[in-house]
Amino acid sequence: MNSVPEGSAAAGPGHPTPGTPAPVTPFPRPVAGAGTGSGGRPDGPASVSGTGPTPLQILRALDSGPRGLLETEAENRLGRTGENILPAWRPAPWPRRFVRSLRDPFTAVLLCLGLVSALVSAWGTACVTLALVGVSCLLRSAEEHRADRSTAALRELVATTATVVRRTSPDSPPREREVPVADLVPGDVIRLGPGDLVPADVQLLRADGLTVHQSALTGESAPVPKHAVDIPDPALSGAGPFAQPQWCFQGSSVTSGSGTAVIVATGGETRFAAAHDGRARQRGASAFDRSVQGISWTLIRFMLLTPPLVLMANAALRGRGLETLPFAVAVAVGLTPEMLPVIVTTTLARGAARLARTSGVIVKRLPALHDLGAVDVLCLDKTGTLTEDRPVVSGATNGADRPDPDVLRWAAIGALWTLQLAELPAPDALDEAVLDAAEECGPPSAGGAVAEAYEGVAVVPFDPVRRVATAVVRRPGRLGVHTLVTKGAVEAVLQRCAMDEEERDRLLALANRKAESGLRLLAVARTDRASRPGAYSPADERGLTFLGLIALRDVPAPSAADALAMLARRGVAVKVLTGDHPGTAARVCADLGLRRAGSADGCDVVTAEVVDTLSDAELARVADRATVFARCTPQHKARIVSALRAGGRTTGFLGDGVNDLPALHAADVGICPRNAVDVAREAADVVLAEKDLTAIDRALLAGRGSSGNIATYLRITLSSNLGNVIAMLTAGLLLPFLPMLPAQVLVQNLCFDAAQLAFAFDRPAASALRRPTVLRPRDFLRFITGFGLLNAAADLAIFGVLALALHQASGDGGEAAFHAGWFTENLLTQALVMVLLRTGRSAAERRAGGPLRAAAAGLAAVGVLLPLTALGPVLGMGALPPLYYLLLGSVLGLYAIGLTAARRRYDKAVGGH
Repeated sequence: MNSVPEGSAAAGPGHPTPGTPAPVTPFPRPVAGAGTGSGGRPDGPASVSGTGPTPLQILRALDSGPRGLLETEAENRLGRTGENILPAWRPAPWPRRFVRSLRDPFTAVLLCLGLVSALVSAWGTACVTLALVGVSCLLRSAEEHRADRSTAALRELVATTATVVRRTSPDSPPREREVPVADLVPGDVIRLGPGDLVPADVQLLRADGLTVHQSALTGESAPVPKHAVDIPDPALSGAGPFAQPQWCFQGSSVTSGSGTAVIVATGGETRFAAAHDGRARQRGASAFDRSVQGISWTLIRFMLLTPPLVLMANAALRGRGLETLPFAVAVAVGLTPEMLPVIVTTTLARGAARLARTSGVIVKRLPALHDLGAVDVLCLDKTGTLTEDRPVVSGATNGADRPDPDVLRWAAIGALWTLQLAELPAPDALDEAVLDAAEECGPPSAGGAVAEAYEGVAVVPFDPVRRVATAVVRRPGRLGVHTLVTKGAVEAVLQRCAMDEEERDRLLALANRKAESGLRLLAVARTDRASRPGAYSPADERGLTFLGLIALRDVPAPSAADALAMLARRGVAVKVLTGDHPGTAARVCADLGLRRAGSADGCDVVTAEVVDTLSDAELARVADRATVFARCTPQHKARIVSALRAGGRTTGFLGDGVNDLPALHAADVGICPRNAVDVAREAADVVLAEKDLTAIDRALLAGRGSSGNIATYLRITLSSNLGNVIAMLTAGLLLPFLPMLPAQVLVQNLCFDAAQLAFAFDRPAASALRRPTVLRPRDFLRFITGFGLLNAAADLAIFGVLALALHQASGDGGEAAFHAGWFTENLLTQALVMVLLRTGRSAAERRAGGPLRAAAAGLAAVGVLLPLTALGPVLGMGALPPLYYLLLGSVLGLYAIGLTAARRRYDKAVGGH
């Protein structure tokens, strides 16, 4: 443990005046331009042997001290340096957002088709097509702006904070308080603990067993030990900044231990900002993105093939040339679901906002809401989820399995000083349980008596790899001797004890018998060492004397059994990934009814030792069958989650600790409670108000509702568009004139697009909430093809109706009436499809009102009334005889009956499949 003198250094020669600190860059950042950093900052102050400045030099340069900054000074510096936010994290301005909308494949194709129309002087088609592009970009950029604002507001609810040391006046004592990371400034003194994100570039002033993950900067997967140094080691002068033990950089996370540090760089001045330039936040396409992109590119291929096919067919059969190009372009545009980006963004943003408002669940990444709806496997730890995060001590025994209060006394000593010296972000539940049990036993083992009798010296905190924690204490009357009290997992403690293999095997067998009854066990050991001033490390945990076992039992969470049953009814399998003994985990799961039927095949509970022997393919098969995975390290959890994904499952992982970080990254959807450690909250896609399975159930329902509306939009829009395109291409080859003029096709498409916005506001069907929502390409294609052909049949039936109703009309009057009749029929059939093909709607749901029914009614009204207005002749549409409307009603009635019957047959086939 190292420290620096209290108090702030005074200004001296070459030192800035108070209130105007010189920012410090301990090492040159990897950016172009040598000599000075960003903003004219020096690459580094005077250093010792080229390894960087000492803590005292850093504090002097920043006009700070171990007691922290004044609150007023921190506010002034924040105004000068700006918020501690990476530049790439700031929202994009409106013009850039608008231009970015053109990268959508459908919008890009529309833009190309509009430009082609302009090149051949088809100005009407070009204007309407480009208007569609503009409207789509405006709507999408507006919805993205609204979604970004909503997401930013939601993220403020779970914003990462840091523990900072500040003073209200020069004479007041320093106080620790939580502040948003964005409010940190150079010179701030902060505390670091397990699970914390390193909020800026810092130099350590004090550290105790500190290790950090800096893989985001260096790529190394193992935690790196860090400690404060009073004088930098010249031997490390050429090793680079990340090898220096006294420096921690933004983008790192604390794995274990604690420390105090001073901030030397924030925001865009950090090495993380320079090295990554925003790329660290980019993540791969989600399952939803991949499925929608696959469908999109299939449709785009059809769109690109449509114009040349129409041109060739009309040239061969009708002798028409380039005059049919505008019609061909309009048909291709009619096949495009150009509202898809707007519908997706609006639906997911509304779902996320509603979920936050009603359930306190924060969706940090909008596509994660759809992925939630597709989750069919939920992986979680049992502590705090299936059980209350409040274990209870049921007994303390020695190596002979006899009750021994001395074992509890030493465990309480270790727990007390671990809690006091480790500076944990939250008290450890096992330590608190041990102290509660010790207090119930009364003196001399009560917590107060222990505090008076022993003096804490140091602590080597628990980490998920070692699975032990050690407190170093000074016993009364034992001058020159330090006692190490180690407690943790039985296997890990026994490995550090001085005993023969026979005794170790006997104690392991004893522990296994206890664990198989459902108890959680802590082993306790101690040893004496000659006192020394230096820091203690895991290397000192050796040659211990085994004292005994502390048995604890878990208290099941009151709502866990009902929540598990509900998830099972939703079609979500639950997998328990825990570091506990197999018997302990299995007992809790069996009590909650989680053990699946037929588990006698031995695949219901799998230990980490078995996982290590399996290949990835074998693990995927085992993971699909098993329910409980015991003795898991963080790497085991991540590998199991990855195996489930490789097996075709959509996975969610619920975790709240540093040891859950790899699995949170590996899952399709990472979930954590709001009180999780900082690094888990930053990695998660979804943040719950509390660690409760009922909250996850509500989040799953919201995801299924949003993704169900998106899937319904795609099915209805694409099947209707496909039917219209087939009918127009067929009629175009049979008629001596075009069945619809290009402008009419595009206006019809624009009206349908406007009505489709209602899909984002539709109430999800009850059937869409019963099972995970998955866009299966084969079922999707079958739906589009089947109902598209049915729609085309209705359109071609109207062709016969028009021929019958208009048999006396000829010339331009007959063509104009034909165009009006088909325009009206197309919008009416599309309105009918919107109402009748809503996914899984019961009769009661179809009768209920809603935005979709209102939009369909408006679309139908436009289809009937627009040809009768003054705009009708402008678009080339004429009056229709009353006989047409009578025949049209008959055809639409038959079409509605056919749609209903086909929908029931499809639902039955999909449900049986």
